[in-house]
Amino acid sequence: MNVLKFGGTSVGSAQRMKDVVRLVSKRGKNIVVLSAMSGTTNSLVEISDYLYKKNLSGAKETINALESKYMDTISQLYDTAEYREKAITDVKARFDFIRSFNKDIFTLFEEKEILAQGELLSTTLINHYMHEQGINSLLIPALDFMRTDKNAEPDSEYIQKKLTAILDENPDVDLYLTQGYICRNAYGEIDNLQRGGSDYTASLIGAAIKADEIEIWTDIDGMHNNDPRYVEGTKPVSQLHFEEAAELAYFGAKILHPTCVLPAKLNNIPVRLLNTMQPDAPGTLIYNTSATHTIKAVAAKDNITAIKIKSGRMLLAYGFLRKVFEIFETHRTAIDMIVTSEVGVSVTIDNERNIQPILDDLKKFGTVTIDRDMVIICVVGDLEWQNRGFEAEVVNALKDIPVRMISYGGSNYNISLLVRKEDKIQALKNLSKHLFS
Repeated sequence: MNVLKFGGTSVGSAQRMKDVVRLVSKRGKNIVVLSAMSGTTNSLVEISDYLYKKNLSGAKETINALESKYMDTISQLYDTAEYREKAITDVKARFDFIRSFNKDIFTLFEEKEILAQGELLSTTLINHYMHEQGINSLLIPALDFMRTDKNAEPDSEYIQKKLTAILDENPDVDLYLTQGYICRNAYGEIDNLQRGGSDYTASLIGAAIKADEIEIWTDIDGMHNNDPRYVEGTKPVSQLHFEEAAELAYFGAKILHPTCVLPAKLNNIPVRLLNTMQPDAPGTLIYNTSATHTIKAVAAKDNITAIKIKSGRMLLAYGFLRKVFEIFETHRTAIDMIVTSEVGVSVTIDNERNIQPILDDLKKFGTVTIDRDMVIICVVGDLEWQNRGFEAEVVNALKDIPVRMISYGGSNYNISLLVRKEDKIQALKNLSKHLFS
């Protein structure tokens, strides 16, 4: 049994939903994981924001617009009045539930209940359509088996136990359908796996049922060797190691959520990235082995801030780095890159929420300078240090571009370089020309 996950663009219209159903109905008994229709989660976030601000009229306007979109989808999706009426009834109930929230009592708990409605809507529509087409599908609510523990981490044992029981109770079903992204927390409240969490759901389900393969279906034919928005002639990478995929996902390749790969990797389950618009394209296969002696792909991460701490006291002083890192830990800010010398250390962050208190604390240890609007360029492949010349190839490709930092050796799969925002596109083009042409 495989797990097939379809993202928001794959179910973003009535025609796309029909295409997905036609695709999965030919594949045998599998579990299908769906995201919300594209744009829905953003609308639900907007509704929640209006309710936080006690603007009930703004919330109602957005609710009405979103409901109208779903009614248009229903009119185009179903062929029979029977299933059209079933869908209308269920969708109206969902939107009436959203309208039941008021401006006087609205907290994070209520927001999470609203955000869960997107996936509940998309799975309801597609399950009705499957039944209309004569497909023996079963909608298994993710809220019945997907749970996080008290540390907000997935409760793998609970997920496996509950999901296995549901499948065992319904052995004659042709297709199982469930929601991505949403779950319950350790206290039974509706929660979620954060944005992009549908990939995570698919990976967790795959691990729980020991799937043969996990398929992530999007609107692009696999993970490309560079960003097609900026570089012409990019190509899908046929195979990646889990570590390579994780590096690319973290450093800007949006096709895959970074957390997705871990459950699959630990359980040795291959992940395949596929395109719903080109279902016959081979896509990208991610697993625990990979071709050696080759550079695979390039990605870029924007909105990076570089911080340099220079201190004479650092010379031969143990404990200095620990003090620097403790400052970022205290202010709950993750570090992306780090380079050191005898008298200084440079780090990068992608979140400036607590930048001022961080700078104030760092100035107790030395002189602090900051560079904003930077970009991390990540080059991924078989980059073990024994492979002579690979790092030289990367650096030589950027010989005409100022490079603020270089990080190499922390991973066998990645070289990271920090450049200015205005040099990003040229850097990506130079790397493609130098490494892949």
